[in-house]
Amino acid sequence: MSRRSLPLALRLLAVALLFVPTGRAQSEAETRVINYIREHLQPGQPLLVTELYGKVFTQPDERKALDKLYNAFFRIPLFTAQYQERFGRPPTLKIISEQFDLKVPGEADTLLRVMESDPRVPRFLTRDAHTGEITRVDTTLIKHDERFGKTLERQLAGWEGKTVPDFKLTRMDGSVIDSTSLRGKVTLLYIWFTGCPPCMQETPELVKLDRQFKGRGVEIVAANADRFLGLDYDASVHQRYLAEHKVEFPVADWTKESDGAFGHIAIFPTLFLIDRHGIITGHWVGFVSLQDLRTAILRTLERKPS
Repeated sequence: MSRRSLPLALRLLAVALLFVPTGRAQSEAETRVINYIREHLQPGQPLLVTELYGKVFTQPDERKALDKLYNAFFRIPLFTAQYQERFGRPPTLKIISEQFDLKVPGEADTLLRVMESDPRVPRFLTRDAHTGEITRVDTTLIKHDERFGKTLERQLAGWEGKTVPDFKLTRMDGSVIDSTSLRGKVTLLYIWFTGCPPCMQETPELVKLDRQFKGRGVEIVAANADRFLGLDYDASVHQRYLAEHKVEFPVADWTKESDGAFGHIAIFPTLFLIDRHGIITGHWVGFVSLQDLRTAILRTLERKPS
């Protein structure tokens, strides 16, 4: 039986095996952090990360795990709101775990409990008391919160028709790819992270797309967010992944600066289609079919200067 004939779920599992983090110590550190939080979480009491960082978790692997969770903590409200707006339903705990690379059992539920216990965080979620699953997301409440409102409005306002923000990304070979050097080409900017299930589906589609449009003035740029998100995947994992899928288009590291310029990415993958003149003609969150991308690229190639 050929690899192509395998069911999608088995193919995704085979790819996922490439993404087991090489740092077992990092995984163990994340488990220690989560277990400590579960044991010490008090209703109505905010979790003081600075205290954990300075007094409880002093080892580098523990602090790295804490940084990752801190990053996730402040992105989850934006993620849940954008997911609700995009798909018309709240994300499941499983989806939250996938989107934030949470490997410890019950980790997503623990982070939500931290939010529910913190009086500084608006009560934007309603959850089932038995399953812990989210039953309602109050996007209006998130929009009105000073920490999340402006960012969420920017994400939901839409990007099509706007000029692409300036960005500068460093490729794995050390060279630089930026928005200026891409002018004159139709560019598909693909923002993803290693181990993200929808990204595992998307990458093979982009490889097919790249082959189809080779030599036609179309550039696919894959911006990997692992470092930005604090995920423990090293260069050897990336190399195996790229070799597995025969990826030939540029792969670079997503940065804090670029993330801010693009309104803080909340759902992975996120894709932007940019015309030859730097105008965004397409914006998608989550998996996008090959046919939809192909149609959008052909339409963008035919665009005349306005």
